[in-house]
Amino acid sequence: MEELVALCKRRGFVFQAGEIYGGLQGIYDYGPLGVELKNNLKAAWWRSMVYERDDVEGLDSAILTNPKVLRYSGHEETFADPLVDCRSCKSRWRADHLNGAGCPRCGSRDLTEPRPFNLMFKTNVGPVEDGSSFAYLRPETAQSIFTNFKNVLDATSRRLPFGIAQIGKAFRNEITPRNFVFRMREFEQMELEFFVAPGEDEQWHERWVDERLRWWQEQGINGNNLELFHVPGEELAHYSKATVDVMYRFPHGVEELEGIANRTDFDLGSHTKGQDDLDISATVISNDDANARLAVQDQVAKRWTVPYVIEPSAGVDRGVLAVINEAYEVERLPSGNERTVLSLKPHLAPIKAAVLPLKRNHEGLVEKARAVKRMLMKLGLGRIVFENTGNVGKGYRRNDETGTPFCITVDFETLDDDTVTVRDRDTMAQDRIAIGALGDCLKERLA
Repeated sequence: MEELVALCKRRGFVFQAGEIYGGLQGIYDYGPLGVELKNNLKAAWWRSMVYERDDVEGLDSAILTNPKVLRYSGHEETFADPLVDCRSCKSRWRADHLNGAGCPRCGSRDLTEPRPFNLMFKTNVGPVEDGSSFAYLRPETAQSIFTNFKNVLDATSRRLPFGIAQIGKAFRNEITPRNFVFRMREFEQMELEFFVAPGEDEQWHERWVDERLRWWQEQGINGNNLELFHVPGEELAHYSKATVDVMYRFPHGVEELEGIANRTDFDLGSHTKGQDDLDISATVISNDDANARLAVQDQVAKRWTVPYVIEPSAGVDRGVLAVINEAYEVERLPSGNERTVLSLKPHLAPIKAAVLPLKRNHEGLVEKARAVKRMLMKLGLGRIVFENTGNVGKGYRRNDETGTPFCITVDFETLDDDTVTVRDRDTMAQDRIAIGALGDCLKERLA
């Protein structure tokens, strides 16, 4: 983990937020390369969830959340962790992380009894801070999907099964944020709520577990570092009928990368109840109540049904950490030297190609290199950079370390025959390619 943290800071992937003032625990900023990697991972998820499917719509909802939403979802009552204080060093810890041991800081066993600590951030709404008008920073992106269920249904005329996908920030006042970007107070989620007919939920749950396991491997995660954990009944969340966690072998141990939960009709039923405080527990409801219910109509039976929902929910930041960890390698070269390389999948790489003139500030080489960059940018391949350093060898090593799949060198031969040298990050092989064929070559290799 120390090596990854050092690499992330040195090469501009992740920085401690407010570091010049000592930082803020559990809060991180994404640097020039980190924001590209993060956006590429989110784009891959969105493409897989929304663009490549015909049964999912997208959503981007507000962060500030009406307290009633989180009251009826159960968060106000249940969204808490057990907190203990160390009487010796005054530090605070999650009781379930101590496993009966003493204080991790000083070793003392003089701890207070566990007490519930609500994880949600509150903020005042309006000009007067009198406690009567407040909102929560959303602790998850799921609830706004449920409260927008009818809006999406009316706007798209969807029929079961269908899903609503969302990527966005969430906030939890973690007692002990830890392990770099694995557990933070401000983080980002990629969540899908997939609505199905009651009775079909278990089948869809299994299908989504298989789908999510496959997707992570497509992002470069070795299947040997993934495993499935079926959450025992006594550990399930209050809304869950069954949950399967995709576990990954992080540097600090095997922990959850994504959870796939069968939330039944808990959420839609709870928010329906919240509209008028009437108690409805039945899955099938009458036509008279339809306009006030978060439900769908069976066109054949002419009855309204509250769908069940399957929720694949992944942390973007944990995903970034996993793909960096998986791609990071220090290689021993035949020369005896070492090189650090991030063998990221091309679609995730922050920079797709670097264009390097052989000689720094040489008018002809620089002009030609910039023209090559402009040509490649027009193809929409992703970020292409121009590096006018004049030291090609160091440029190769730097781009190996940041995960750039290809380096393109413009040399004096280029000025004569319009060919460039293309170097592959993983094999270090170099090919001489005509500039006219360069676009098609990179398109094929980056696919």
